[in-house]
Parts: sequence; structure tokens; C-alpha cells
Amino acid sequence: MGSTHLKAWKNIPDATLFAVADGIEKRLTGDLSDIQGNIGGPGEVMDFSRVRKYHTPEEALADKEIEAVDICLPTDQHVEVATAALRAGKHVLLEKPMALDAAGADQVLAAARASNRIFMTAQVVRFVPSYHYSAGMIKSGKLGTLRSALLRRRCAAPAWGKWLHDAAKSGGGVFDLLIHDVDYCLYAFGTPERVAATGYEDMPHGIDFIEGRLYYANGAIAIVTGGWHHPKAYPFSMEFTIVADGGTLEFDSKGTPLTLYRADGESETPTLPDPDIYREEIEYFMECAKTGRKPERCPPEESAAAVKVMRLLLESRSRKGETIECKF
Repeated sequence: MGSTHLKAWKNIPDATLFAVADGIEKRLTGDLSDIQGNIGGPGEVMDFSRVRKYHTPEEALADKEIEAVDICLPTDQHVEVATAALRAGKHVLLEKPMALDAAGADQVLAAARASNRIFMTAQVVRFVPSYHYSAGMIKSGKLGTLRSALLRRRCAAPAWGKWLHDAAKSGGGVFDLLIHDVDYCLYAFGTPERVAATGYEDMPHGIDFIEGRLYYANGAIAIVTGGWHHPKAYPFSMEFTIVADGGTLEFDSKGTPLTLYRADGESETPTLPDPDIYREEIEYFMECAKTGRKPERCPPEESAAAVKVMRLLLESRSRKGETIECKF
């Protein structure tokens, strides 16, 4: 994600890439060709000749001329580095998930509230046009009452990031991947009253699967399902079906554009932009930092709640589907 974010930053005219920090010397030369992810191509060679180079986060945070930091580190380092950055007086963009657990998320929230700086977790799905448009339709009440939702996200177990296979560092495959969809449910539908989940985990073989159910006060249920399906070959995909009184919204990244099937029997496919979602997300953060406006599109409280709901779902999975109330 560091490489992906760098590409986005360099395409924002009002932003200046001032410094980079990495513990791998080769990357400080600008050679990011060893980097890979589950979307996009490999990293590229960038010109770092005019930027300051640091080997540790602490060195970068001590630089008084840096105004904002973009943290793309393994999840187990998020709390310590984000907290230190806020205390150092920096605006902070933190790659998702905010933290590994509720205590860590609350620690970052407290540091953000105590600072006079902008803090945002990079929950990029909120900037994907089909998801953003659909959330707007539900939140506005234009489709009436939500009745049910199914959100699915799947990919191969990543061969490019071994730390992701260590749950102590990443939270596990389901936690790292499906937090996007849990965050979307919070964004579009609000906080559920209780949750339950079943599934299966075999991390040594690259399998980590969950079917989670989020129960809402009006009787609506959101099902969040997916995870890692064997290494290397399995393709990435994301999709949803959202049913409300006024119609059904459906999207599938494998080729079905967002479509609204109205209760009156008509259907429509809205014309949506096709932006660089990472640039959109980062530019939004930058504008919040410049103006001092809190990131209402990505409130830190909801990013923390996404961590808490994910942990409850994983706890329910470990308890064979036991229903757990969302008390936080």
C-alpha cells in the first residue's frame, strides 16, 4: 500500500512528497520493484532524489518540516506509530485496519482527540463509486427501509506479504480483508445491535473464511462473507446485493455494473465516475488537513467501530456461531 499511496500522492498537484521512510535500503533509492499486492501491478522505480530519506518512523516524525504522514505499515505497528505521529503534531492518514483490536483502536482515537490535527483511516471502499453511491441511496432514505444486504469479498491467500499470514501482525485474512465490508455496513446502515458468525480457518494452507451476520434494530440483516480461498490462483472479487422497500441494488466487480432494480419493475444503471480511488481518498484527507475539517466521509469513530465489530465476528466464529451483542 505504501507504493500505491506514493503513486497517488505524486498525482496530486497541491501535495509535496517531502520524505520517505523504509527499513529496506533498496526502497530508499526509489526502487520499489519488489513490491506487490492483490490489486494493481508490481511496484515501480520512482525518483527519490529530491526527498529526504529515513530508515525508521521515529526519524521521520522528528522532522519538523513534515506536516502530514501517510502510514502504510503492518497492522501491528499502527497504534504505536499513529499515536507517535499525532503526538509529534502531524496530520495522519493511517492505512486500514486502524488497529488489531478494540483497545488499540481506542488508544488511537484518544490520541487523535487529544491532538489538534486531522486523523483518518484509509477505508478506501468508501471512495469506490458503486459503494459510495449505494450508501448514499440508503442513508438518504430514497429507497425506503433496508431489509437485507449481502456483501462478499474474496481473494487468494497473498503470496506477496508473508506478514499477512501471521495473525499477530495482521489480524488474519478475514480480519484484514472483510473489514472493508464491515466498515461499509457501518457507513451505509449504522451500527448493528448484535452479530454472529461461522466459518473456517486453516492459515498454513491459505484458507480463512467467514459468514458473518449483522443484526439491526429494525429486523434487517447484513451478511458479510468471504475471505482467503487458497494461494495464488483464486481471483480477487467484491460484490453486494442490498434490498430495501424501494428496490434492490446490485454490483459485482467481475462484470456487473451497479444496477438499481426498482420496486415498480423498472431498472436503471447509474452513470458513475471511474476515478483513481486511492487519489480520491488521499486528496480528501489532504483537503481535510488543509482546512482543518474533520473527515466526515471517514470518521475515525466508525473506523474504530469496524475493528470492534470484526473482532466480535471472529469471536463468534470461534464460538461456533454464538450471537454476541455489540456493546462498545
